[in-house]
This record gives sequence, C-alpha cells and structure tokens, in this order.
Amino acid sequence: MTSSPARTAFVTGASTGLGYAIACGLARDGYDLAVSSREIGRLDTLLRDPAVQGRKLVPVRLDLRLEADITQAFGAAADAFGDIDVLVNNAGRALIEPAVDVTWADWDDVVTTNLKGAYFLSQKFAAHCISRNRPGCIVSIASTHGLTGFAGRSVYGISKGGLIQMSRMLAIEWAGNNIRVNAIAPATALTPSRQKMLDPEARNRMLGRIPTGRFITPEEVAAAVCFLASPAAASITGQTLALDGGLTAN
Repeated sequence: MTSSPARTAFVTGASTGLGYAIACGLARDGYDLAVSSREIGRLDTLLRDPAVQGRKLVPVRLDLRLEADITQAFGAAADAFGDIDVLVNNAGRALIEPAVDVTWADWDDVVTTNLKGAYFLSQKFAAHCISRNRPGCIVSIASTHGLTGFAGRSVYGISKGGLIQMSRMLAIEWAGNNIRVNAIAPATALTPSRQKMLDPEARNRMLGRIPTGRFITPEEVAAAVCFLASPAAASITGQTLALDGGLTAN
C-alpha cells in the first residue's frame, strides 16, 4: 500500500518569532514546508531545528513589498512540492509612532508588507489551488491592534485590521472553490526578542491589560494555526480567532 503524500504549507516570515514557532508546529503535524525570509540566510537556525527534521523544507527569499519576489518565491515553492495546501501569512512590519509623525515611507513600508503583500501572495495561492481543482487553507496572522484602538500603533493597527477584513472578503469569494480563509489576532506574544525588549515596568503595564494576567506564547499561536489548517476546522472560514487572554472582551 502506498502512503499518501505529505501535506504542504508555505509560511512567510519564518526565521524568528511567531513564524518560526508556526513552522515548527506544522512540521510536527507532518507538513513539508516552504519557509521565507527577506534574508534567506536567517532561516538557517530553523532548518537545523530538531522540530523540523524529517520534513522536506524549502527556504525561499521573499520581500513582500516586491511583486517579482512574490511571483518568484511562490513559484519556487510550487515547483518544489507540486501542490501547496496551506498558506500562512505571518511576515509583517511593526511601527510604534505617534500618528502625527508617521511618514509616507512609514505607511508604505508597513501597509505594503502587512496587507498588500499578503493579499497578492494569497492571490497566487488561490490561483494555484483553483487551477489544480484542489482545496486550500489560508491563515493570516493579524493582531488585537486590528480589533481595538491603541495609541502609537495607528499604521500597524490599520494594516492588521485590513488583514482581518481581507480574510472575510476572500473567504466569501473563494468558498465555492473550497478555499478557507481565516485570521488569528494574538495579543502580545512573548517571543524571545520581545522578552529582551521589555523592562519590568512595561511588562507589568502590558500584563495589566490582559484579564488572564499572562502573555500569549508563540506555541499557542502555532497550535491555533495547526487547528485552522486541520480537518477539524473544515467548516470555519471568514473568521478571526482572538488569542488575547480576554483582552478584547473588555
């Protein structure tokens, strides 16, 4: 008896943080992976991680601000695997800046990476699935800043709010093609880099806003991605799952 081929996923921004954890979680679930970073050498640590050993991994360079990069990176992943089953739009740019100080360049960098790039990569993925008459699943990593207001995060929050609405719109448009589209909106996830940046006062201030009194872990975000990509979520599309310890319930 021949075994069925492994499922495949494309994870953007996989060199650090949430993307790294998501890639490891999907690998543990049996996925082969295309993983991207703006600098392909930054993926070396992930490629050596024990969590991904035994899976086929294809590293690709991808700057979501560049149309040619999106075409080339997705083409390389499709060539390597034939079929891509899951797309995780994780790569993003953050910006902490008072709204009156935001520049045109700031706006273009954040919105093009977080929203425009994710949209056109999703377009490539959907066209790939439709052309092969295969189901697909898109999970985009948004943020609670896309659900609530917060000072100093205007452009970032607008881009993530757009990502949430993008998921709704594309879920409706592609439902007939059996392509599910959802978003995850984490509150502050305590990645290693974020942990180093936080002084005790900032940490306590941020925790004070979260009813459960603890930060989200990257592994929890990865688990949510794995769930939304799984057959258990076959009826879930057009939704945003808030992983926020009750933050947006206030």
